Amino acid sequence: MAEQGQVIGYARVSSTGQSLDVQLEKLEAAGCRRVFNEKQSGRQAENRAELQRCLEYVREGDVLVVTKLDRLARSVIDLHQIAARLEGQGVGLRVLDQNVDTTTPAGKLTFSVLAAVAEFENELRRERQRDGIEKAKKNGVKFGPREKLAPEQVEALRDAVARQPDRRKADIAKDFGISRASLYRIING
Repeated sequence: MAEQGQVIGYARVSSTGQSLDVQLEKLEAAGCRRVFNEKQSGRQAENRAELQRCLEYVREGDVLVVTKLDRLARSVIDLHQIAARLEGQGVGLRVLDQNVDTTTPAGKLTFSVLAAVAEFENELRRERQRDGIEKAKKNGVKFGPREKLAPEQVEALRDAVARQPDRRKADIAKDFGISRASLYRIING
């Protein structure tokens, strides 16, 4: 890493009703010369304009400081991408509440362990979710949009199509309160 650069902060809350005050105080106490902040959900990385500006602003030798890892990234993949970008730029990462500082060997190890644990937790959550969905399906729970027609209405629709082959399908669909595409899905399904 190059000579000691600037200490730059990034703060984020997920909604406009939340306050940045606690994060801003911690970043100021950590010696941040400049702080990028925004009120934006972390789930849509493309919408975090201030984070993107921050990542473009930092230079080799700088240290980016956040209060918690989840303020920087919402997924393990996102976190790894940001960390790799910072490392490629020669920029350190310091996470105040988790005591991580990638400018030190111990900090790099801590970051790697925290990221691995987060990835493991995400995989466990996805596995539990898949198991829950599978169990629900076995118990007869249907997923997706609710059926537009009851089984007896489906039979009546099929009968109407069979009895009136010359009638426009759009008119039959209208009689049943469904779209022409839904009619075709039902009679072909």
